[in-house]
Amino acid sequence: MLDLTHLRSFVCVAEELHFGRAAERLGMTQPPLSRQIQLLEAGLRVTLLDRSRHAVALTPAGRAFLPEAKALLAASERAGQVARRAMQTGTGSVLRVGFFSATTYAYLPRLIAQARQELPDTDFVLREMNGVTQLEELRTGRLDIGLLRPGPGLSALANLRVFRGRLALAVPHGHPLGARPRLRLRDLHGVPFIGYSEEGPYMQELQAALFAEARVQPQWVQSAAHAQTILSLVSAGMGVALVPEEARNATFANVAFCAIAIPDAPAIELNAAWKPDNANPALAPMLALMERLDAWSA
Repeated sequence: MLDLTHLRSFVCVAEELHFGRAAERLGMTQPPLSRQIQLLEAGLRVTLLDRSRHAVALTPAGRAFLPEAKALLAASERAGQVARRAMQTGTGSVLRVGFFSATTYAYLPRLIAQARQELPDTDFVLREMNGVTQLEELRTGRLDIGLLRPGPGLSALANLRVFRGRLALAVPHGHPLGARPRLRLRDLHGVPFIGYSEEGPYMQELQAALFAEARVQPQWVQSAAHAQTILSLVSAGMGVALVPEEARNATFANVAFCAIAIPDAPAIELNAAWKPDNANPALAPMLALMERLDAWSA
């Protein structure tokens, strides 16, 4: 039988690739940590770590075992949450939802408010993280649902489009573009512009395609991964930005939002993703709710 303490120790060493750092992270000394790894390897009858004088590396068996070990630890964590929930309230539903910051402008508050009404026996554990981390957490079972932009990582997961939005132009108060009655993409030609960085690939690629199609070249002055950061730079007067329309709900002292006409612009999509074999009983009711809430931004 696998010991969860040994699994945690292995995962920590595999992530640190250093026994000293792993022992410090676990709050223990190195000799008992090494002993735990040896006991785990003996029980599995495989060598998980390649130890040398100067480095620690995962063996092929260790690389294959690492995601399974993480999944087992995640399952044990969820089982504990369910048990604690059942003891406190007589029910046992815990749903772990991953999200990124832009979802907090409109969709996530609406979703959770509705879910608390319709699913009162479900506890929601909300975890803010980027898309790459969400995909890893979903794959290893540490998340039940992830809220993600479209991308290649979704192909290995079940997914559902849950929200569609439009773009709006954010400008500093007093900016000349803010006074125009009607804006088009060509009005951004040569204008100082704050775009999305490679860490926000969906929005970066969408903006690049729109500008290329319209043959518009703004003056790129800065880029950032998140709308919150981009809006703070707009507030500082560095330039204008195209952001999801629901970002109007954010409060910045020096930012105004303008409608901008972009013919045939694709909707900005948000997907819910989950593992098809996830057996959490709270998952299906939540997905049914999300499907009913599928909507455009207001």
